[in-house]
This record gives sequence, C-alpha cells and structure tokens, in this order.
Amino acid sequence: MSITIKSKSELAIMREAGKITCGAIWYAGERLKPGMSTLDVDKLIGEYYARHNSRSCFKGLYGFPGNACISVNEEIIHGIPKASHRLKEGDIVSIDTGAAYNGFNADSCWTFPVGKISDEAKALLEVTEASLFEGIAKAQVDARVGDISHAVEEYCASRGYGIVRNYCGHGIGREVHESPEIPNWGKAGHGPRLVAGMTICIEPMINVRGDDVKVMKDNWTVVTKSGSLSAHFEHMIAITPDGPVILTQP
Repeated sequence: MSITIKSKSELAIMREAGKITCGAIWYAGERLKPGMSTLDVDKLIGEYYARHNSRSCFKGLYGFPGNACISVNEEIIHGIPKASHRLKEGDIVSIDTGAAYNGFNADSCWTFPVGKISDEAKALLEVTEASLFEGIAKAQVDARVGDISHAVEEYCASRGYGIVRNYCGHGIGREVHESPEIPNWGKAGHGPRLVAGMTICIEPMINVRGDDVKVMKDNWTVVTKSGSLSAHFEHMIAITPDGPVILTQP
C-alpha cells in the first residue's frame, strides 16, 4: 500500500477523529477499578463513541470482536475484552482503540494503573510514555522513519527494557493500517522519508524483560514470553512543516 498524503480538510477530520479516540480512552481509563471486567471497559468505549457520532474502527477489523484491545499486565496487545477477565488492584491496563469518523480513522493507546501499582510497573509506564515522545520529536519533514525508530529503541534499551519487534506503528487515514510501518527499533537515517501531510501512529510496546512474545490460544492476545509486564503508548500524529502535530489529544 502506498503512503497517502492528506489535505488540510482531511487532516481536520482526522483531528476530530483523534479527539474522539482520546476522549474514549480517558473516559474508560479514569473509571478503571478492581472488580471491573475488561468487557465492562469495552462497553464504556462503545458508549463514548455512540455519544460522539462515531464508531470503533477496531470492531470487526480482521475479525476483532471488541471496540478496543484491552491488554492487562503481561499482555502486550490485542487483548480481547472478556466478562471473565476481572481487573484487580495493582494491574496495568492498555486501552488501544480508534474512532471511525467521516470516512477517516484514528488510533491511540494508553496504559493505565488500577489503584496503587508497583514501583516496577510505575517505572515501565514512565519510560514507555517518555519513549513515545522521544519518537514523536524525530517526526520532522525530511527525516526518516528510522530516526523515530532509533529514538524509541535507544531510550528504552539504554534503560534495560525489552522492545517488542514483531509489531509496530503504521500509517493511517481512510484505512486503519497504511504505509509506512513505524518500528520501535532501527537505524537513524534509514527508511522512508517523512513528508508534510503524512499521518502516522507511533506506538512503543515495551517489556520489563526481554523482546520475545507469544500469541495465546485465542489467536489474538499477544503476551511477553518472559511473563514480565508490558506497556503500550500510542499517538497518531501529522507531519507538518512546523513539526509533528499530535492528533490524539483532547
């Protein structure tokens, strides 16, 4: 699939889609509490989209059943919302979702604590979130995708964290997944050149220990092979002559 360049009017629609997506994630994330199921969390996302004249672009995508991928603790991505999966104090929960709005899509993820979390979990969330912004800072006109990838890798690996290499960020627009791929590891100065009007998702998926992952029997949920915690932070951004613009924030 070729890289698509968006017009100002298309970027305006994507900004709206991004605001709705961010709103849905925080609406659910701020309501997390012990005893809730991940299906309860998914229902909150769906309610938010319905109130904002949009729908989840994840639901039905490649056959995915939920409004959001809700991944807990060692689950990295693609966690299926389930009534049987109950949250408990100390969990960390990644809410990954996107709004379909006026012909365009958004995509974002944030990892939230449930109550009081361990120092290990807190440090993981801080490093992963910070690495996202390290990557975003490199998303300049005429830079390369590898500049983003290297910034994320360097920030996390230098602190001893594992980097998920099997899954990565991506372009986005009328399709949820467009070119180019945005890995969380790579060489600076390599990869496709960034040009104004591109819209991409940068999404570090970082593990406390080890890079290796495995897919569970449901053929969706991806977990750390080490069994260690994983965090996932993602923003959708536009490449502009004035620098990167985050489209998934309030």
